[in-house]
Amino acid sequence: MKKKFGKIRITTLAMVIVAGMAVIYAFNESQNFKLAKNIEIFSNIIRELNLYYVDPIKPDTLIPSGIDAMLETLDPYTVYIPESKMADFKFMTTGQYGGIGSLIRKSGDYAIISEVYKGFPADVAGLKAGDKILEIDGTSIKGLSLNKVSERLKGMPNTDVVLTIERPGVEKPMKVKLVRKKVSIPAVPYYGMLNDNTGYIRLSNFTSGAYKEVKTALDDLRDHYGMKSVILDLRGNPGGLLVQAIQIVNLFVDKGQTVVSTRGKVKDFDQVYKAPSQPDDPDIPLAVLVNSGSASASEIVSGSIQDLDRGVIIGQRTFGKGLVQTTRPVGYGGQLKMTSAKYYIPSGRCIQALDYSHRNPDGSVGHVPDSLISAFKTKNGRTVYDGGGIKPDIHVEPQTLSPITINLYMRFYIFDYATQFAQKHDSIPPPDKFVITDEILNDFHAFVKQKDFNYDTESESKLDDLIKTAKKEDYYDRAAKEFDALKKSLSHNIDKDFYSHKDEISELLRQEIVGRYYYQAGRIETTLGSDSVIIKAEKVLADPAEYAAILSGTEKEN
Repeated sequence: MKKKFGKIRITTLAMVIVAGMAVIYAFNESQNFKLAKNIEIFSNIIRELNLYYVDPIKPDTLIPSGIDAMLETLDPYTVYIPESKMADFKFMTTGQYGGIGSLIRKSGDYAIISEVYKGFPADVAGLKAGDKILEIDGTSIKGLSLNKVSERLKGMPNTDVVLTIERPGVEKPMKVKLVRKKVSIPAVPYYGMLNDNTGYIRLSNFTSGAYKEVKTALDDLRDHYGMKSVILDLRGNPGGLLVQAIQIVNLFVDKGQTVVSTRGKVKDFDQVYKAPSQPDDPDIPLAVLVNSGSASASEIVSGSIQDLDRGVIIGQRTFGKGLVQTTRPVGYGGQLKMTSAKYYIPSGRCIQALDYSHRNPDGSVGHVPDSLISAFKTKNGRTVYDGGGIKPDIHVEPQTLSPITINLYMRFYIFDYATQFAQKHDSIPPPDKFVITDEILNDFHAFVKQKDFNYDTESESKLDDLIKTAKKEDYYDRAAKEFDALKKSLSHNIDKDFYSHKDEISELLRQEIVGRYYYQAGRIETTLGSDSVIIKAEKVLADPAEYAAILSGTEKEN
């Protein structure tokens, strides 16, 4: 009986396997048929349009538009990169390009230089923030998009480009000849000491030199300035190369420690990435700063540090991008950048936002339903969660600005005043010594008044909408007095608002002016003393008991 039963079990198992293979084969056959069918339909549509559409079709516009629309049904990061955009893609991964070394923004029909990078062609040639570009190599750029202007400014290193610029305060346009160079944007635009013990490193991207730059900063601060604790600032860092993230984590964690793993459809491509070397400083107290702009490689670093209980994460929840992109050549110099796997950090959680329908306006993680959240454990047994991004150990609300300050900044009044200020002053004190005096603030106030500046607060806009609705529904007349009283109560006074919010206005003005003399590094340095997230990190690192309690899970989040 036992033998017979065994034969029946084996026969049944064989039947299940055969049936399973048949289902897989049928699925693959169905999938392949669907692909072939739809590819044929697409090809037929293009052929028919080419033969019979009333006007000549433009294949270089029509088909890429179809490709883009097709990829949008997958995820935001799977994109087609044509040959014309490969230079921008390479810049994102290497931080290098051939050009003049400046940032530009739109101003009416023209482009204005908004920032120059220290030591690069624009700086060497004497270009300044506020210069308006009228022509490039004798051709007007009037009406061109910023992308088109940028393309004309970029080019092979050691090639010439001649700009015709209009400078505020200078009567006639000037011609400036520049020699393009390989422009390499530093991954660490600033590092320094915040106090006698705490060092600060701002990491803005994970391009090919990120690890070396962070290590150089760590070694310099420790060996020459006596650093005893460090803050690594990843706020606004959109990510970059995975290998750089692994190496940066390895600066703080032991060799052989799992940092991140990837899992995708092709199991043979799954990888577990471990710290490859002995750490640079495995014991130094560490705080990592993050916000909703910290994405991808930034989340690998902050998430791994959190899962391994190696440092305290401070700020706001990160963006929630835990997808691995790989590039595949698709012919004619183009590449398909596609999502091929997901990242998993040491606790086993995925940092990818699981619900695309609840994103914030900036694309970062919004509300995550409890049904989509799972609990995981850090190395010390602390409970952490998935569902999207890295939730910091200590949440610090982002600093908000008043409506008047936002409008002064967004309408470039602060930028334009800094341009005027730099024309009148050859130098200013160092970033940590320069202050906005009452004289400078009053001068800026007069500058704004000359512009006939005005704005609406959100309260006023909402009230206007309510009044329109009330009039439409015939309720306005019976409450006209109340509406008028409310309008007077909510009406703002520009002079009063300006001086009520002079501290935040002065701070932005200070940053903009310092940037004209001390470039990006100086601009960053001016923010350090008033940044609430940095101040909180300093306090945590200065209190060993609190730091240890957070990492052991014995202190509640605050």
